[in-house]
Amino acid sequence: MKTKQSSSLQYRKLPGLTKRVVRACKMTTKGPQEVNAMSDGNSASLLAGIRESYFRKTIDAIPTMVWTALPDGSRDFVNQPLLTYTGLALEQMLGTKWQQVVHPEDLPHHVQKWNSYKTSGKPFEDRLRIRSADGTYRWFLDRAVPSRNEHGELTGWYGVSTDVNEYKRAEEEVQQQEHMLQMIMDIVPQHMFILRMDAMHSSFRNRAAAEYFDLSAFAEFRSPLEMYENYVHPEDIEDLKDRLLIAQRTHDGIEAEARMRGRDGKYRWFLHHLFPFVDGEGKILYWCGTRIDIDDRKRAVDIAHRENLVLREEVDKVSMFEEIVGTSLKLQPVLARVSKVAPTDSTVLITGETGTGKELIARAIHKRSRRANHAFVSVNCAALPKDLVPSELFGHEKGAFTGALQRRLGRFELAEEGTIFLDEIGELPAETQVALLRVLQEREFERVGGNQTIRTNARVIAATHQDLPAAIEGGTFRSDLYYRINIFPIEIPSLRERSDDIRLLVEYFVERFSNKAGKKIRRIDGKSLAQLQAYSWPGNIRELQNIIERSVILCENDVFSIDESWLSNRSETKRSLPTEVINREREMIEEALGRTKGRVSGPSGAAAKLGMPPSTLDSKIKSLGIDKRSFHHP
Repeated sequence: MKTKQSSSLQYRKLPGLTKRVVRACKMTTKGPQEVNAMSDGNSASLLAGIRESYFRKTIDAIPTMVWTALPDGSRDFVNQPLLTYTGLALEQMLGTKWQQVVHPEDLPHHVQKWNSYKTSGKPFEDRLRIRSADGTYRWFLDRAVPSRNEHGELTGWYGVSTDVNEYKRAEEEVQQQEHMLQMIMDIVPQHMFILRMDAMHSSFRNRAAAEYFDLSAFAEFRSPLEMYENYVHPEDIEDLKDRLLIAQRTHDGIEAEARMRGRDGKYRWFLHHLFPFVDGEGKILYWCGTRIDIDDRKRAVDIAHRENLVLREEVDKVSMFEEIVGTSLKLQPVLARVSKVAPTDSTVLITGETGTGKELIARAIHKRSRRANHAFVSVNCAALPKDLVPSELFGHEKGAFTGALQRRLGRFELAEEGTIFLDEIGELPAETQVALLRVLQEREFERVGGNQTIRTNARVIAATHQDLPAAIEGGTFRSDLYYRINIFPIEIPSLRERSDDIRLLVEYFVERFSNKAGKKIRRIDGKSLAQLQAYSWPGNIRELQNIIERSVILCENDVFSIDESWLSNRSETKRSLPTEVINREREMIEEALGRTKGRVSGPSGAAAKLGMPPSTLDSKIKSLGIDKRSFHHP
């Protein structure tokens, strides 16, 4: 009797779904007559029980842990795979007892999350570790969906627990490898990053990149181009954008230098490398990139470049294009005009006394022009026989005149795409002036004895020491040719106007000729230098060069000096000038010294009032024997 009561008590304790299953199982043992003898209500209940039994058998056969729960979250059913895995009986898994198999580290979060979803009635999902019958834990994915009646009221939950332990282990291994990779990449001092084309905020960056930029603003950008526009220097962005757009079409990598702004607001130079990752359809998924900080190198190069520019400027001041040496106020405008006209193709007329270096100026113009890689052809018109000038300039055909045994190219043809320098152009014969005018106007000529028109693209630079306007009035030079060659005039000052440059010129020529002669001259005699500075130099730089070369040859020690007699003979030529000219010059200087109370240099000095360099005025004062100290007091 006790056994029956105990069995009845245990039966009453079973949940409703299980009771129904048990009853259905009992009914399945009855015969057909007994079933038919039941009332209609009992028949319906029997059929429901049979269906529930079939459902229970089906659920138990599924190789997945299945469970149901009441609206409050307490479980009222678990299938056999879940019981088999945990090694517990059904009664030990119902209600809230199932929590005993959850890992202690996962239980608080899981229960808290489960409670929040019970309240909201939304589908639930969470990962947790569940203890097996042998005491080990495996990872499971719990998923549950709510059940509702026709009125939308929550009637329960249907859930499954899927074993994801192997996936979780693999995920942990991947995360561990990613962590190791992240640590390795964070050690690298270069910036490393991944740019997704559709979402800047999800891009990967290593520590160096993250520390350099203000990452809080990155989420605001919608594309790499927008990010670059904000962080790349305005002077560098267009080039980088063009490269990126081209690379998107060609799927090629990018290498470019650009400045990027850091979190401190300052720009630094970086060498950018970007490589695209493309899917099977040829679409770029993302860009893998590195940035190498080259700011120190760029600044060092920039400093070196600036130093070179400064050095170049200093060298240009002292020795601009071969032998143009000087820094005087008279020479500086000449060099400035050379720099301005050199890049053009304009015809230049260089004027100045003999020996002032007109050909050096012409070569300087050529070397700074676009024609520098082509020929520079120099022609001294005064040194050519008048009947051979046309042949020299324009060439001749075979048999054009006696002795013309073969065709010869003229200087204009040799200077094609380059520069032809016509020195002493005032000495050209009248007929050659006509031919030259045609070249300047039409850019064409014919060889002597030929009838074929030849086009020319040579730049013409002319020079003369003559007064061409006076020659025009005298009928020896064509006015139309003069206006053609005088497009950009440059007048070279004489050496006596550049007395400030004499010291530099002496040092330059002494070094040049001493090296050539294999001598070591360490010092220039002060007295000789003063004599050179006081001399008027009628032969200009050519005369100075000859005297220094002669002195270097005769020099027997390491001190450079000159023979005073070489200049005294020249000085007599100067003293032979008309007395009234010398007297008038003396009067002008004395008058200027009187007004300035003996001051020579400075803005209010006598040199400024007379329009000449102070050194030149000093030389004239010495040569004229004027005592400037006598003007110090009224």
